[in-house]
Amino acid sequence: MSAAAVSLAEILLIVAAGTAIGFLGAGRRRMDLEEWTVGGRGFGVVLLFLLSAGEVYTTFAFLGASGWAYSRGGPTLYVLAYLTLASVVSFFILPEIWEAGRRHGMQTQSDFFTSRYRNRYLAGIVCLVGIASFVPYLQLQLTGVGIIVEVASFGAIGRAPAMAVAVALLVAFVFAGGVRAVAWVSMVKDALMLLAAFAIGIGVPLIHFGGIGAMFTALAHAHPRHLTMPGATTNLGHAWFISTVLLTSLGLYMWPHMFAATFTARSADALRRNAVVMPLYSLTLAFMFFAGFAAVLIVPRLSDGDLALLTVVRQSFPPWFLGIIGGAGALTAMVPAAILILTAATLFAKNLFRPLFAPDMSDDNVARLARATVVVLGLLSLALAASSSTTLVSLLLMGYAGVSQFFPGVVLGLYWRRITTAGVFAGLVSGVAAAVVLMLAHHDPVLGLSAGFVALCLNFLIAVCTSLLTPGADHEPHRADP
Repeated sequence: MSAAAVSLAEILLIVAAGTAIGFLGAGRRRMDLEEWTVGGRGFGVVLLFLLSAGEVYTTFAFLGASGWAYSRGGPTLYVLAYLTLASVVSFFILPEIWEAGRRHGMQTQSDFFTSRYRNRYLAGIVCLVGIASFVPYLQLQLTGVGIIVEVASFGAIGRAPAMAVAVALLVAFVFAGGVRAVAWVSMVKDALMLLAAFAIGIGVPLIHFGGIGAMFTALAHAHPRHLTMPGATTNLGHAWFISTVLLTSLGLYMWPHMFAATFTARSADALRRNAVVMPLYSLTLAFMFFAGFAAVLIVPRLSDGDLALLTVVRQSFPPWFLGIIGGAGALTAMVPAAILILTAATLFAKNLFRPLFAPDMSDDNVARLARATVVVLGLLSLALAASSSTTLVSLLLMGYAGVSQFFPGVVLGLYWRRITTAGVFAGLVSGVAAAVVLMLAHHDPVLGLSAGFVALCLNFLIAVCTSLLTPGADHEPHRADP
């Protein structure tokens, strides 16, 4: 059997096994809106961890981190810092959000804004910005699937067919099992990703240089500036690094799917325990960086840095191992893509369509519409991914610039009685507009700072000042509710 056939067979087997587990994970539960979106609010520490890891560690972790280590160098280390700080943020705010969700029956991020600020237009803006921010994130996942399968199959399957099959499979198990199916598929994905990370991060430097230390010595000698700031770039210096860490650590749990995952927890204590454990999982990213740094010397002058990890793996390991890596990478893309599509469909059906066009629609009909929307969003995301040429990390940072603008409305809504709807609305619109203008005009970074962070600072300033100028507060924060 040829190398391509061996690798491709393993990829298909792993993806098929993961998909089957997704179908089985839902069991015989009745998929009403509550079960489909938040798993009946019954996830303990283990299922919550699997879901969180599935949402956080995506194609970006598998290909984007190593790709930036290859093409940018030092600046990519912001990833290790922000994931740890994001867990600290989550330890304090997610239990408060969960308590608000339990009291008010929330299922989406827009539900929080609706309940806290009593303004459907603000909730609608939150919904639209959230769905729009999903676009680059979905592109990231599906583009990653195409790259992984194409390289791991030695070109036997092209990017477009690989993405099409992945979309069909993830839409199927999301349609059938909702968020619980995604959590169970994450179990397979996480196990394989851990195996891949350690094998690649240790194996590649060992095979080519005799060890990790020797690899870094060789890299420092050949490219002494690659491991420092601004690395292989001219504008991603220390100010960009710090501002990007702050932007992404505050914005991680503002992604609508991460926010909604909070409501799946059985208790607030489960969320705190998860926050303590999650930084340990981020250590696996260091091994992806090792592969990216090693690739600078092993396969120089690649046209696309996102190909670095798989290219060096293909040169270093036998085909059967490449198949395992390809299958792990495919699931690493499919799991987050599934939860993204599920969340976007729920936001559209519950927080856009029902309030504007069918206020009397029942939850069962909302669930049916959301399931139908999953199919539409799957096809749309496939079309967008097929036409995208942006690097994976750039796509992720574009999304962060949008969703991080929800942070002032959430944290001030939880902890500051004086915040008003007008303040949050003005801040959110200003922050999103500033982020879009700066990024479309290619002013990122601006004055050395991340454009998204500059927009977030403007958002906070306008939200606070407008609230102080607005007579009276709207109502008490959730945590003060009886």
